[in-house]
Amino acid sequence: MAQTAIVRAQIERILPGLLCEVVAIRTTGDQLTTASLAAVGGKGLFVRELEQALADGRVDVAVHSMKDMPARLAAGFRLIAVPAREDTADVVLTSGPDLHDLPRGARLGTSSLRRRFQALRLRGDFNVLPLRGNVDTRIAKLRAGEFDAIILAAAGLLRLGVSDLPPMQRLAEDEFVPAGGQGALAIEAANGAVAGSQEIEQAIAALEHPPSRLEVGAEREFLAGVGASCASPIGVRAVAAGSRLTIRALLFSLDGARSMADWLDFECRSMADAERAGVELAQRMLRHGASELMAT
Repeated sequence: MAQTAIVRAQIERILPGLLCEVVAIRTTGDQLTTASLAAVGGKGLFVRELEQALADGRVDVAVHSMKDMPARLAAGFRLIAVPAREDTADVVLTSGPDLHDLPRGARLGTSSLRRRFQALRLRGDFNVLPLRGNVDTRIAKLRAGEFDAIILAAAGLLRLGVSDLPPMQRLAEDEFVPAGGQGALAIEAANGAVAGSQEIEQAIAALEHPPSRLEVGAEREFLAGVGASCASPIGVRAVAAGSRLTIRALLFSLDGARSMADWLDFECRSMADAERAGVELAQRMLRHGASELMAT
């Protein structure tokens, strides 16, 4: 809802006089706050009901967290805009010391396999425990002493404007490679002009931030290229700067026992170049055994 409010305000600034109605849809993913997402259907649980509302004409656009989107959209839908990306990093909130200085056996909260395995790669003694719920719920559990530290996305904290936080440490992206699409928003629409209006279509399309689109385009092509699923513990981060794009990936076996990392620097002057970078990195890692690693 906070992300939707940001997008709504931006659209109404571009097109004064337009009234955007927010239609709240409580998805299956929102309702299942304790089960593992991978066990009950994956991140698509946050997307399907919104796409059904688009298909039914109950809403004209849907606002998603990009990292919840499948690497390939369902037929009949499109990403009308990717706004400027927020901070892509993971952060750790602690009861005091930073991640490296927590006591042995410290209880670390996250339900992400990617975050779990990256944390254990740094400190194999962590006791990593499942953590679901909204940001306020997760922070409350930390304050109540259920965890010694929890890992969250920086973007969520920034967009919510959360204040009075416990001690926070931003995790270096070379140690904690973010999830594909982390920090980015996806504004999705059904095929055809939004609300039957080219003026509204153009206003929403004006939210597009080309470097962010290039980055998530490369990341999504990489995920599709390696055959990633919602259960795949994979981090991938692309950075577009000038005419260059750097993409880095880290993937783990399903038990976390093995990992593989790689990166490349690519000349990037178009969306096709960005997508080619993701495909090339995926193919290179597949040649080195990524499929076999992810299957174990």
